[in-house]
Amino acid sequence: MDNAGGIPTKEVPVGIDAAAQEEFASLSVLLQEFSKISTIDKAWTIKPQNGMIASVSSHAIPFCLLIFINAQVYFVIKFDFNYLFMKYVAEDATTAMFLIGQQDLLSNKRRKSILTSHISQKTDNSVSFRWAPFPVEMTGVSALVPSPSGSKLLVVRNSEGDSPTHFEIWGASELKKDFAIPRKIHGSVYTDAWFEGISWNSDETAIAYAAEEQDLPKPTFNAFGLKKEASTDKDCGSWKGQGDWEEDWGETYSGKRQPALFVIDVSSGEVHGVAGVGRELSVGQVVWAPSVDGQQYLVFVGWPSDTRKLGIKYCYNRPCALYAVKAPSFKSDTGITRSDATEESLIIKLTQSISSAFFPRFSPDEKSLVFFSARSSVDSGAHSATESLHKIEWPLNGKLYPSKITEVVSVVMCPEDGCFPGLYCSKLLDQPWLSDGQTMVLSSIWGSVQTILSVNVLSGQVSRISPNNSKSSWDILAIDGDDIIAVCSSPVSIPQIMYGCLVGKISTDAKWSWSDVSSPITTCSEKVSTMLASQQFDILNIPVRDVSENPTKGACKPFEAIYVSSKSSKSESPDPLIVVLHGGPHSVLLASYAKSLAFLSALGYSLLIVNYRGSLGFGEEALQSLPGHIGTQDVNDVLTAIDYVTGKGLADPSKIFVVGGSHGGFLTTHLIGQAPERFVAAAARNPVCNLALMVGTSDIPDWCFFETYGSDGNTIYTESPSAEHLAVLHSKSPIAHISKVKTPTIFLLGAKDLRVPVSNGIQYARALKERGVETKVIIFPNDVHGIDKPQSDYESYLNIGAWFNKHLKS
Repeated sequence: MDNAGGIPTKEVPVGIDAAAQEEFASLSVLLQEFSKISTIDKAWTIKPQNGMIASVSSHAIPFCLLIFINAQVYFVIKFDFNYLFMKYVAEDATTAMFLIGQQDLLSNKRRKSILTSHISQKTDNSVSFRWAPFPVEMTGVSALVPSPSGSKLLVVRNSEGDSPTHFEIWGASELKKDFAIPRKIHGSVYTDAWFEGISWNSDETAIAYAAEEQDLPKPTFNAFGLKKEASTDKDCGSWKGQGDWEEDWGETYSGKRQPALFVIDVSSGEVHGVAGVGRELSVGQVVWAPSVDGQQYLVFVGWPSDTRKLGIKYCYNRPCALYAVKAPSFKSDTGITRSDATEESLIIKLTQSISSAFFPRFSPDEKSLVFFSARSSVDSGAHSATESLHKIEWPLNGKLYPSKITEVVSVVMCPEDGCFPGLYCSKLLDQPWLSDGQTMVLSSIWGSVQTILSVNVLSGQVSRISPNNSKSSWDILAIDGDDIIAVCSSPVSIPQIMYGCLVGKISTDAKWSWSDVSSPITTCSEKVSTMLASQQFDILNIPVRDVSENPTKGACKPFEAIYVSSKSSKSESPDPLIVVLHGGPHSVLLASYAKSLAFLSALGYSLLIVNYRGSLGFGEEALQSLPGHIGTQDVNDVLTAIDYVTGKGLADPSKIFVVGGSHGGFLTTHLIGQAPERFVAAAARNPVCNLALMVGTSDIPDWCFFETYGSDGNTIYTESPSAEHLAVLHSKSPIAHISKVKTPTIFLLGAKDLRVPVSNGIQYARALKERGVETKVIIFPNDVHGIDKPQSDYESYLNIGAWFNKHLKS
């Protein structure tokens, strides 16, 4: 019937009643409150030159103005409507630069900005942070790399399409150089923290880095067929063919095929490809090495790339080694590419006796090269496992050759209760050293938390720097002399900057005094603050039940679960519970702040975040107990954790929900099939639902074999699985239990997912609909496995919250 009275009416989407729409709108406003909270992605400490804090900007400087604020002297510099306030400070002060990330939902981008702070030590040993009034946005910036002295700053701007990559060299108050490097020399610079390795040399005259090698020549055609002579892409009378297909490095590396080494002269902008490194290696993590008999070398990580390129994102089980090669000299008048280089250059494999070596760092005295190894991953087949730390002696005189490798920190198989569980380090500072030159500081997983550790590379002694009694997670940002700038957070507290002062001298039992740093970065709305303050969390030890016939000691130890609840929750009527499951399976969910989980908790749910056996941070035996038993051991661990909290009255067994992504989605869909009566509703993000389908479409088909068969999977892995293989893969998959599923399930799928292609989730969702199970599917057309574009992440968790609320009420 027409609206004859002319009164405007709300348009309600088909299938959504007005009340549901109002609730959806309310949830969307709440989630935006959590989405506004900034993250601290990186930090640097710099000793200013001539009393001035080094500046960062996005374009040339039109003008500079001196002003006074609260009797303090500031310089204001304008960059395209952005203003950077730089304070004049004493020469002995430290300046910290913080790289801030913030989601911009409207533009669907993650904005980056820099905020500086002046750090000064007071006479009572307290520390003062004086912040610049405003941050400066880093529009179009791919990487920021201060020089060793802090007097220069490299700004890298990768461009799209055929546009050149720009290298900007900034001084204390102006842009010194801007070099445009065309695509005929190389493609985009790698800034992904895995292949990335942008490194200044010691005298700050050259920078080494990894960038995409220029494409192999492609055939050119015109109206008469193949055109033999050279032709440009813009020739309207011809066109470029595709040529031979080259594999890329899989998930998040679409189009990234051949990272290669280059060096740029900071004065002239001349670029040399590094001679001697062929296309049989993909390279990254390059650092300048101390000279050997006057010859300058580069040390880098190389991954074999002359055969099948399997996905490398999150996959530490790809063999890699450290290599050394002579650094190019700059004697020619024009830049050359590696393929044009004529100079002979011998490449030396430094780590011949070990299957994995990465994160190379030279000790301050230049006598030792220290590196991490994921040999447990490579040798076993697990995509991530317990790491070890090693070193080799660097020959300052004589000849460079493969040296004896000394193990500094070994793989921990089964940690004693409360003791160091081994190294699990996903990143490392460029300069991780304290002033004694032999103590490294790093972040590592320890059970369900991240901690800050010190490692003496002479003795191998590992010490915990972050407070022993803290259940929050800590991550190192930068080192200030022998003091530490870190960030700390928990499931119920947003990231907080912390400053750790060394008490006494550096030693194996040294102590640090930690203090909160008041910061404009680590703020949130009063509404979010109130919600988080009403929450509490604990880390539960869950005893293992139904262990396998021949368990290792480590596999029998309790695993952990993080339990988040309301402070006002009563045991006689506990809040509904969401079980949260991580992917991997060899990963971990930390007791740290996560926007999405804080949002779900704010809706009135308790959370049970389960780090089942196989997770990182609990020793190698517990981790290796899972391969070959996926779909059983991990499922049983989750059900054991649920029984543990319901048995203690912390959860109502009739109000349990489950959410997980990737292998967490594998567990989610397994649980609703194996325990169909236990869950009110489920949510699966890019879930592994059918291994038999995934093995032929994923960038990591070897993962399917290893996790299904255990160590035997490495020997039987094939690109052409037999019918028997496919039957076993199917039997281990959630789809084998689909006939029992009753649980309403929502699927969030990335259309460009190379890890678990979208067909996996779609097939399972269609099979549920076929059986009359309530199902909802949302596909994000431009997203990959993580579904982490701001709009997609926002819509994903908004729909999960609404889905759970809907079925809680029904």
